[in-house]
Amino acid sequence: MDSPRLTSSSGGVPAQPLAAGNVADPVAGLPAPAAPESRWVEPEILAELEEELDGAQLAQAFARDYAALWDQRFNKLSAAVDIQDRPASLDAVISLRIASAMVGGIRLAVLAQALEDAVRSGDFRQGQALLERVGEHGVHTVSELQSSYILKDS
Repeated sequence: MDSPRLTSSSGGVPAQPLAAGNVADPVAGLPAPAAPESRWVEPEILAELEEELDGAQLAQAFARDYAALWDQRFNKLSAAVDIQDRPASLDAVISLRIASAMVGGIRLAVLAQALEDAVRSGDFRQGQALLERVGEHGVHTVSELQSSYILKDS
């Protein structure tokens, strides 16, 4: 299976470019939180998922499962990072990164990649700092996914 793209399919724009007024975050040099008008979910990627799965029904089911499992997935990741369990942390963060990219949560996937890099290098202090942002991004991603995709036809 190919690794999901960490850019939008609509021109390869990075998931979270520095918006006017944003400065680089001291945590891993990542962009600071984006302006409220920025998207947490890329609809183009969800459209690609629908094509790959031959319709919206399976893609929406996948998105629904992703949203339903968010708390469990994040708690598993947080627990593994807290006890500095490298294999469990990598398993959890890779799962999060790939699933997030598949549902169009590219900003979250990019942040998860930074956390994965920190864990791979054994920098759990950096991992802890990134974990808080992963949690925040995850809540925003799930909320937007639910409102703009999962529940859009309800």
